[in-house]
Amino acid sequence: QKVDKIFLSSIFKKNSNYLGINKFNLISKLSDSKIIALGGISKENKKLIRLTRSIGFAGISFFE
Repeated sequence: QKVDKIFLSSIFKKNSNYLGINKFNLISKLSDSKIIALGGISKENKKLIRLTRSIGFAGISFFE
C-alpha cells in the first residue's frame, strides 16, 4: 500500500498480548517501511527502544 511509516504495537507489557523487543524486531523485519514503536512505553523503558529497528516511539500515556 506504499506507506512510509508503520506503527507497531504493543511493544511493552500494557496488555496481555504485548510483543516485547524480540518479537517486535522480528515483525519489523518483514517490512521495508520505517517502524514506530507504540504501546506501554514509559519513562523507565523508553531507552529500550534503542534496541529495536524503530525510528521513534509514540504513546498517549507516556505524555500524560
